[in-house]
Amino acid sequence: MFSQTTPSRRRAGLWLSSSILLSAGLAVDAVEPAPVPADPQPAALGEPQGGGLLPNPSQNVTINLINRLVQHGILPKTEAQELIKQAEADTALANAQAQALQGTVAQVAAAQAATQVAEPVPSAEDALRVTYVPETVKRQLREEVREEVMARARKEKWAAPNAVPSWVSSIRLFGDVRTRFDGSYFSEGNDVAAFPDFNAINTGAPYDVSGTLLPPHLNVDQDRDRLRLRVRFGVEAILGDGFSAGVRLATGANNTPVSVNQSMGLAGQTQGGNFSKYAIWLDRGFLKYELGGMPTRNLAVTLGRFDNPFFATDMVWDDDLGFDGLALQAKYEVRDGVVPFLTAGAFPVFNTDFNFASNRTTKFESSDKWLYAAQIGTDWKINKDFSLKLGTAYYHFDNVEGQFSNPYTPVNALDAGNTDNTRPSFAQKGNSYMPLRRIVPNALNNFGTTNQYQYFGLGTPFQEFAVTGRLDFSRFDPFHVTLTGEYVKNLAYDGDRLERHAVNNRASLSDNAAPGTVGAFAGGDNAWNVNFKVGSPALEKRWDWNVGVGYRYVESDAVVDGFSDSAFGLGGTNLKGYTFYGVVALSPRVNFGLRWMTSREVAGPPLKVDILQVDLGGKF
Repeated sequence: MFSQTTPSRRRAGLWLSSSILLSAGLAVDAVEPAPVPADPQPAALGEPQGGGLLPNPSQNVTINLINRLVQHGILPKTEAQELIKQAEADTALANAQAQALQGTVAQVAAAQAATQVAEPVPSAEDALRVTYVPETVKRQLREEVREEVMARARKEKWAAPNAVPSWVSSIRLFGDVRTRFDGSYFSEGNDVAAFPDFNAINTGAPYDVSGTLLPPHLNVDQDRDRLRLRVRFGVEAILGDGFSAGVRLATGANNTPVSVNQSMGLAGQTQGGNFSKYAIWLDRGFLKYELGGMPTRNLAVTLGRFDNPFFATDMVWDDDLGFDGLALQAKYEVRDGVVPFLTAGAFPVFNTDFNFASNRTTKFESSDKWLYAAQIGTDWKINKDFSLKLGTAYYHFDNVEGQFSNPYTPVNALDAGNTDNTRPSFAQKGNSYMPLRRIVPNALNNFGTTNQYQYFGLGTPFQEFAVTGRLDFSRFDPFHVTLTGEYVKNLAYDGDRLERHAVNNRASLSDNAAPGTVGAFAGGDNAWNVNFKVGSPALEKRWDWNVGVGYRYVESDAVVDGFSDSAFGLGGTNLKGYTFYGVVALSPRVNFGLRWMTSREVAGPPLKVDILQVDLGGKF
């Protein structure tokens, strides 16, 4: 904590030594002088005596006091040793001066005795000579000196416990800044008409499937280069008695759950473009209670918005995704190197607006969506070279799939259906969709030929079963070889429902087309990936590095596309392909990385895209 001895601390040490010598010495001729040590050495600090924790006791009160200050954390050892050296030097000098003074006094007394008439010897009643200092007086002197030293330390602010307010030590600030070149390059064979932007439709006005205007479409043919920025800043606070809290702010072009990247120069949502400022979002905010607090034995309950509590890959959960709700995490070492763990939680995915529908006097029933999830697994240190982490999870999405509305005839785009809220509030691409509104043909819509305003919901329920594993070989630590893999299956996948109602991977968004007339549905419910990495698992010093390669295969409805990785294949599902990457540390807190991803569709219309990312990031 202290890097050097300040002049005020040096003065305090000298004053400490002088005060004790003057206080304990009384009169020079009243106490027997201590012998001058031949080669004074500083007393050892912190060396145990008889298995105890106290330093070896010294005959010097100053040294004992300084050792006590070190023991209670008031002084660092390095400064204490310097003070001890000074105190012992002062003691040696004082003893030498006392001996010289006594010799001079003896010579003067002898000369006076030889030249003067002998005076009568005083009686015992008239003599006053102090031959020792009582122990009670010594203790009182030590306490007085200690109080004076502490008062001076507090005044001059060189005593550590009083240097800063106590709350400062319970707060940790952290953050990171990353710049990225992001290039997206498409194949000329991509089907430009086959990829409606369901997210744009569902977050805006409904699309009239009977109209002549085309719906919003994803870009699958025009290459784009972007310079992107990610900034995150947070604080964690220890509240005491097992409680803690955390808050983090982050950039982002919008409130997308899977990315905090801001494309520089991008104008949108009243920010960016022409050097305009960018928005900052609340990315994390939580309270946590922990019981145990040990790496291998702990129980934690977290409430709020927090990091992903599950052991998983970005094939299921994007790395930037935050979880809202309540999570319970427990782990307990049952034997040396074997630590089973349990994670469970309830997370609100969507909460119905209190006044839904806002443009009606009568309101619609709530259509809240929840994720209930649990995972069990174990960390196993197999031997000194191999460690394995394995987890099995079940993710149950309640009410996340689309639901048909009650039959009605919308007269305009603002005329809501009672199941409009079952559409996803955010989506990427790849999942299968179905129309939500059961529109009754009558004279108001020219018997089904006009005013066919539609929203679209997920075509199948989602109940994901996932197995995730990581095997690490560390014989040449810090050089590691790591193999990670994950398999996911959607147990609630409903192929019959999709075949009847799905519009994704078809040539039309209209629900009037008969199944099979515009291309039969193509999709699936399985996903898996594998990743091989070599190098330093953590970039802790300059020139630490790691490189890796991965492959993934994600069918259309294996996972919810809105929560999966937003980078590979430009996000979502119905993708397969490779990832190659490498990272090197330019300093303990700055690293440089390259990533190349190549992907294409698993089924349906052709979609091939290659992505290059060049990163330079720093953390604090």
